Amino acid sequence: MFTRLIVYFAYLLKTSKRYQRTKLFFYNLLENSNNRLKSYFDVFMICLVMLSVFLLVYEVDHPWDKGEVLFEYCVISLFIAEYVLRGWLYSDIHKTILEHYEKAKYLNVRFKLGKVAGIILVKKLDYVFSPLALIDLLAILPTYRPLRVMRIFLLFRLFKLFRYFNSIKVFARVLVSRRFELITLGVFLGFLVFIGSTAIYLFENPANGGQVKNLFEGFYWAIVTVATVGYGDISPVTIGGRIIAIVLILVGLGVLSFLVSIIVTAFNEEMDELRENSTYAELSRADDFIIICGFGRVGQHIAKQLEKDRQRFVIIDTKEDNVLKAKRLGYLVIHEDASKNGVIQNAGINKGATAVICTTGDDVINVYITLTSRHLNPDIRIISRANSQNNVKKLYQAGASNVIQPFEIAGMVVAEYIGQPVAFEAILGIIREESHVIMETLCVHAGSFVEGMSIAAVDFEQRKLLLLGIISTNPVHQKHKNSYSIKNQHFYFNPEPHFVLRDGDLPVVIGREYAIDYFRDQIEKSRLKNRRKL
Repeated sequence: MFTRLIVYFAYLLKTSKRYQRTKLFFYNLLENSNNRLKSYFDVFMICLVMLSVFLLVYEVDHPWDKGEVLFEYCVISLFIAEYVLRGWLYSDIHKTILEHYEKAKYLNVRFKLGKVAGIILVKKLDYVFSPLALIDLLAILPTYRPLRVMRIFLLFRLFKLFRYFNSIKVFARVLVSRRFELITLGVFLGFLVFIGSTAIYLFENPANGGQVKNLFEGFYWAIVTVATVGYGDISPVTIGGRIIAIVLILVGLGVLSFLVSIIVTAFNEEMDELRENSTYAELSRADDFIIICGFGRVGQHIAKQLEKDRQRFVIIDTKEDNVLKAKRLGYLVIHEDASKNGVIQNAGINKGATAVICTTGDDVINVYITLTSRHLNPDIRIISRANSQNNVKKLYQAGASNVIQPFEIAGMVVAEYIGQPVAFEAILGIIREESHVIMETLCVHAGSFVEGMSIAAVDFEQRKLLLLGIISTNPVHQKHKNSYSIKNQHFYFNPEPHFVLRDGDLPVVIGREYAIDYFRDQIEKSRLKNRRKL
């Protein structure tokens, strides 16, 4: 009966939305480093820990009043609540019960609640004996007033800051990652101190006219000498003692240098990961940004233009040179492979990202990135670069919203405008970002004077404009050459003179801003004039 009640309660927790929301709230508060709520909680706890330590130190010479005692009990209550909540979040008891219960039912064997209770206990003990949990527990003990010796655990209040300072966490990870080297160095250092303390005692004992009265003083002197501190309270007077001092000083310098090199190397490796984590954290709080996969020549031009337009973006690249270049320019960058699900997902493809631009120089990689992006977010816009015409269809099949072919576009421009230096000047003006030359899209409205006119009749050249192409959904144009599919539209590059403009067509023109504005006004005025006649 008791077992059934436990299983029933476990299923109740599994299906309870309130329980799940509550647990998610406390997870975000205590564990989720990407949640803003945790950052506020960390700042609050840092201030609370520092204030409580100050009060405990203040109590050494000044008795507390009732308000200070009440504050201390409130602090301890919060510490205990935090300790219990972290233990609760560490593992789900109901999931463990249901996992073993359903396995027993499937295998048609008896469900042993006692065995499951042992497994749950082992998981909770893993938390209890973890370093940070032990620090949390020891930080509570200084309040037990009848035992003054408990005041030694005051230091663990300060160690609690490990939980709330990311920089301290990084330092702890560095030490853990280099534990083999540090243990080896520690064993060597211990052996060195043992030999030095023994030798100095033998040479510098009072019988030989020295100052080292016992082995502990020899140990103290050896530690001070190896650390190259040299207080001078114990100075060797015998030749043997001075030789030992010289050896310990030289070896101590080597040990300290080796220790510094270990820590610096580990920090260099850890800092790259820390920078990427901070990038992920920043992106998790951002809205409306673009993911650029690849920071080659094309990616650099795109990033430059997005920066100019004050559009937020993040760069993902596997090449170290490109990553360093992006960092020098002050861009957000992730040194990873964008084709991996976890990388582009952590970058925010399902959160704040509005588009993914694949600009690597390898079509295969662009296909993989496109497939991954479309799989993770079916609705996001994906613009992919194609270096070969044969891969354009593959990129669309992979899920690309639009495909660009920079080399083919450059070739077409050269081929079409080889004898028109003015056209080249206009295009170069846009590339060089000369403010007086722009590219704009006009609209052919029904009833406007350009509707039904051919390109030759409009005479763009006389209007000081260069017609780059026409975007249209009208199927009547599909007989023309230089047609490129864009979703449900077609782009007709450098159309022929007999190309007739229809309602809804979008001419793409290059020219000076005031020339384009003047032509747009003419189209709009003619449309309104014809509407009034009707």
